[in-house]
Amino acid sequence: MQTEEIVNRVATSGLISFDLEELYHPGERVLYDIKDNLFMGMILKEKDFREFLKSHDWTQYAGKNVAIICSEDAIVPTWAYMLLAIQLEPHANAVVFGDLSVLEDKLFSDAIGKVDAEEFRGKKVVVKGCSKVAVPVSAYVKITTLLKPVVQSLMFGEPCSTVPLYKKPKI
Repeated sequence: MQTEEIVNRVATSGLISFDLEELYHPGERVLYDIKDNLFMGMILKEKDFREFLKSHDWTQYAGKNVAIICSEDAIVPTWAYMLLAIQLEPHANAVVFGDLSVLEDKLFSDAIGKVDAEEFRGKKVVVKGCSKVAVPVSAYVKITTLLKPVVQSLMFGEPCSTVPLYKKPKI
């Protein structure tokens, strides 16, 4: 009885797996709601706000990722958000205006911005679809626009089950 050797075609396919989860920034995410600085939940008093900015312990945001919002229906002057950013910037890893999803988009965008696309020139790349952390759709779009100009082919999923996205035309 002759036994046939089992060949792992995935291992020999030359596919490179790109896992966006590896770009996840592990720092704590914090939502700073400026509503806590509003007088009667409606008005931002400049003098009181500036006093708060001077007395608040900004070091508690060291290494954290901060999203700034106002959850109240109040008119908050733009300069107030700018003053918050000035106080947070020396301590926080990242500061954005918007909710936690905007923050996550920025963290992934920054990380993808550091990827050297040339490492993937002429390669067959699979962008992994499953991860233990939530990867925003914006990260998949950004990595696609980064890799498409240089790769031979781009796929989504797992090496054993891919969805073809792009194949460089033969010239």
